[in-house]
Amino acid sequence: MAENTVPEIPLNNGVRIPQLGFGVYQIPPAETKAAVLTALEAGYRHIDTAQMYGNEREVGEAVRESGLDRGEVFVTSKLNNDAHDPQVAREATARSIDALGIGPMDLYLVHWPMPAVGDYTETWRAMERLYEDGHARAIGVSNFHIPHLQRLFAETEVVPAVNQIEVHPYLTQEPLRAFNAEHGIATEAWAPIAQGQVLDDPVLVALAAEVGRSVAQVVLRWHIQRDNIVFPKSATASRVAENRDIFDFALSDEQLARIDALNADRRRGPNPDEFNLIPG
Repeated sequence: MAENTVPEIPLNNGVRIPQLGFGVYQIPPAETKAAVLTALEAGYRHIDTAQMYGNEREVGEAVRESGLDRGEVFVTSKLNNDAHDPQVAREATARSIDALGIGPMDLYLVHWPMPAVGDYTETWRAMERLYEDGHARAIGVSNFHIPHLQRLFAETEVVPAVNQIEVHPYLTQEPLRAFNAEHGIATEAWAPIAQGQVLDDPVLVALAAEVGRSVAQVVLRWHIQRDNIVFPKSATASRVAENRDIFDFALSDEQLARIDALNADRRRGPNPDEFNLIPG
């Protein structure tokens, strides 16, 4: 097994989260356990799932069968979009904990704000109660913009530990990342390589040649040096190992700036201000 040397970032409540994790979005349930076991064998200690993904049970099976102590593996899940009502949120959380079968979640997120569907501040208050009751070691949000966060600050008590947002070289999200940092909220980056869209970018191809790494490794290293928490997804064992092998080199400030300059505010996923589908 590879030695686990992934840096850990302290969240605003003192819980520590591995900066590199393994995402299971769009991995079919029948393939999830094997994929997670492969990631854990490669040295990953942070798994990101969600109720929406339909594979929480298989993630839990992999963690239990890995032979690792529960405290060594950080597991995140997310509240589904059809569970924003506080009572429904509590019931959905109980189902997630039962499906995972590993005790309290390490991190639990509101998956989308859904502003046209319901009052996400009421959903967040429900998350606060779940946190107080010990169902998760930390709570956070996903896909929240600055106005969404400002409402939480004004109307609720607990500052989210994390905001998981789409971030990649074509969507650097500088104002939102800065706002998160100013308020002690860690930024997690989903679609970190823009779902593969950046892999042929000539600037990134040239940078990869300069440092003798793959384009994916260069982009993931860029995330790490920008203090993002990142969890690339792959079902291919060699790619899983490659994505983790990013801690023995660094990009220069000039190289980081060349990647920053690729920003085009180009999304791969929906705009959170417009995304109001259930279950999404």
